[in-house]
Amino acid sequence: MRTIIIALLYLTVSPLFAQTANEVKAENDSIALVADPRYREDQFYASIAYHSIQNKPSGFSQSSFSTALSVGFLRDMPINKARNHAIAVGLGYSYNNIKNNLKITGVDDMRTYEIIPEDDFDKNKLVFHSVDIPIEFRWRNSDSVSHKFWRVYAGFKASYVFYNKSQFEDGTGTIKLRDNPDMNKLLYG
Repeated sequence: MRTIIIALLYLTVSPLFAQTANEVKAENDSIALVADPRYREDQFYASIAYHSIQNKPSGFSQSSFSTALSVGFLRDMPINKARNHAIAVGLGYSYNNIKNNLKITGVDDMRTYEIIPEDDFDKNKLVFHSVDIPIEFRWRNSDSVSHKFWRVYAGFKASYVFYNKSQFEDGTGTIKLRDNPDMNKLLYG
């Protein structure tokens, strides 16, 4: 587990050191470098995350590796003439798989929840799929000519959970429940 977290940390931090400060001197060329007046920083994004649940009930524990995968697109909309301040709005998809010891059972819309010992089951997970709408405020000094720049992006993401499923497996059988009405459909943060 520690090796996976260190590897993920290395992969996310190492690109921060990829740009060099060496200046490349422009040689006389027949094509002049001119900043594009319609310059934007639209982005496709993909992310992998690990769920670390806070404020959990007594006895609740995660087992194995609880993953979250996200992909999407952000459209950059500059809000000033220099195009160094912008708002980006996007659309994305997220898959979340939380492996834990909270057994969910029930009939129709009635659900019961029970904390069970880790040795009493083979598999227990909660999976949900959502549509994401990320919104970012962007502050940067980049342009279409120079690749020496910095950027600060701060944002917010709202997600609508359109599908959820809990699955419990032990030696006697499998319990699968879909569309749990107790799950929040709207997530944000």
